[in-house]
Amino acid sequence: MTAVQQLTLHLPDWINDVVDWQKVYQNDDEKMALAVELSKQNVLRGTGGPFGSAIFDCDSGKLVSVGVNRVVPLHNSTAHGEMMAIMLAEQNVQSFSLSADGVKRELFTSCEPCAMCLGGTLWSGVKRLVCAATAEDARAIGFDEGPVFAQSYQYLRDAGVEVVQLVQRDAANSVLQNYIGSGGAIYNG
Repeated sequence: MTAVQQLTLHLPDWINDVVDWQKVYQNDDEKMALAVELSKQNVLRGTGGPFGSAIFDCDSGKLVSVGVNRVVPLHNSTAHGEMMAIMLAEQNVQSFSLSADGVKRELFTSCEPCAMCLGGTLWSGVKRLVCAATAEDARAIGFDEGPVFAQSYQYLRDAGVEVVQLVQRDAANSVLQNYIGSGGAIYNG
C-alpha cells in the first residue's frame, strides 16, 4: 500500500447554485441567512452535516468564502463548516491570516463552533465571529462540541475578536432538528 501524499478537500457541487458570489450583504441577518441556508441545503442534499459558514469582508459586505460540514463524505474529522470556510478564505486571499492585509473579515456560522473550530477562528485572523444555534443545541442532538467554555469566548474577545451570538438561532436549530429527525449521522457522539 502506498502512503497518501496529497489531501483534497472540496465543497459539494451544488454550492454555486445556492451562493450568489456577486451579492453585497448588507447586515448580520442577510449574512447569517446564507450560513443557515448552506447548512439546510447540506442536509437536504445529503452532502454532509447540519453546519454552514460564510466569511465576509466587514466593510464591503462582500463574500470571501463559504463552508459546509463535509466530515462524513470526505472521511475527515476536521472538515467542519468553519474550517472549510477558513481554509478557502485563506486560499482566496493568499495568506495564512485573514487580517494580514489589513482588511477586517468576519465569520458567520450556523452553530457556535466546537473546540477545534473555535481555535481555528482565533488563528484565522477574523475579527468578528457571529453564531446562530448554540453549542447546547448541537449537544441536544448528540454532537460533542468538546471543551468550549465561557472563558473560551472571553479569550477570543481579549484577542480582539468581537463575538455575537444567537443571530437566527431558531432557524439554525430547526436545521439541526431536521437533521436528527431524518436520521443524520452523529459522527462524534
